Amino acid sequence: MALKSCNKVDTNTYEIEVTVDAETFTEATKKAYMKQRKSIQIPGFRKGKVTQGMAEKVYGEAAFYEDALEIVFPEAVQSAIDEAELRIVDQPYDLTTPVISKAEGVEMKMKVTTYPEVKLGEYKGLETEYPVSEATDEDVEAELKNMLDRNSRLVTVEDRSAEMGDTAEIDFEGFVDGEAFEGGKGENFPLELGSAQFIPGFEEQVAGHNVDEEFDVNVTFPEEYEPSLAGKDAVFKCKIHEIKVKELPELDDEFAKDVDDEVETLDELKDKLRKQITERKEASAKTEFENTLIDKVIDGMEVEVPECMNAQKTDDLIQDYGYRLQMQGIDLNTYLQYLGQSMDDFRKQFEEGAKKQVKTALALEAIAKAENIEASDEEIEAEVNKLAEQYGMEADQIKTAVPTEQLSQDIITRKAVDFVVDNAKKA
Repeated sequence: MALKSCNKVDTNTYEIEVTVDAETFTEATKKAYMKQRKSIQIPGFRKGKVTQGMAEKVYGEAAFYEDALEIVFPEAVQSAIDEAELRIVDQPYDLTTPVISKAEGVEMKMKVTTYPEVKLGEYKGLETEYPVSEATDEDVEAELKNMLDRNSRLVTVEDRSAEMGDTAEIDFEGFVDGEAFEGGKGENFPLELGSAQFIPGFEEQVAGHNVDEEFDVNVTFPEEYEPSLAGKDAVFKCKIHEIKVKELPELDDEFAKDVDDEVETLDELKDKLRKQITERKEASAKTEFENTLIDKVIDGMEVEVPECMNAQKTDDLIQDYGYRLQMQGIDLNTYLQYLGQSMDDFRKQFEEGAKKQVKTALALEAIAKAENIEASDEEIEAEVNKLAEQYGMEADQIKTAVPTEQLSQDIITRKAVDFVVDNAKKA
């Protein structure tokens, strides 16, 4: 098996000619015959006893060529690709029907899509603004407000009508053109007015009504709603059973001690929150700074990405999304039916993100190559131990589950990002 020729015919595209010698192909036909032997039937022979020569005499010399070709194809093509020193990103595809002869062997011509060439622009000395990462008084007050809200309780009110911000316990049933529709009915439903749980205009029309009052709510379903109802006018017959208002606790030292047993006063709680918020903002600022720098690297580089790479990454993102749905007990196809979306429409939502991820990976790999960034054995071992601790597994289990090459690439990628950040300037 050998590479006969290799020619670049387009950007990221090569044509290669591969040969398989007669001896190797003949051996492959024997393997193909042995694979089929038990199922070959010829009058006068017992099943499974037909010789290869007899089968070829009856069915033709090419009787086992197709299966033999499948046997030699993977190794022959991979050997040729290695000899040509090509890095392919998609499966090779035939250009012509292979020429097969027992005396001469096989000749195959095919196209392969190769890993794109990346021409880096500036990636050292980049300058961008570093986001503010210190917690403000407003941040602390907002966090305290959330804590008060989480520790609030609902108290029944009886001396007024419902207001925005209240929780109204209601019965409702929706009608379109006088007909009730599926999913449009509920009883004793606790609806927080202003939460935007229901379609636009619904909650505002509940406000102003009293307990035991029956009333109509008139709305129009949004155009992007479930197809059978999208854009249609609807009337909901409603009745309020109970109105509740949110009662917040007092913001004092006692509240501070109740929500955090490590503090004694409200001031101590504020100080602790300020520190926690600052840490979160610092982490977010670091990520935003990194992302902005990588965006600059991508904008400055030159590369023509094969469409198959973007398609493969899109497939990966959709598959990952499907796995996460499965963890919640939801099938992806069922989920799409619920959304009223086709797979093609759903796929489009991932395409831009996939292109960005592919370009990011290409840029970081090119930087790592330019700067001779590598992963040491010690770094790989440390990564294994980190993952083992993170997932509660043994180090050997991690090594079995995650290929060393992948661990190495992850480390190199992180080091490439760190290189860009360490050599950047904060505006």
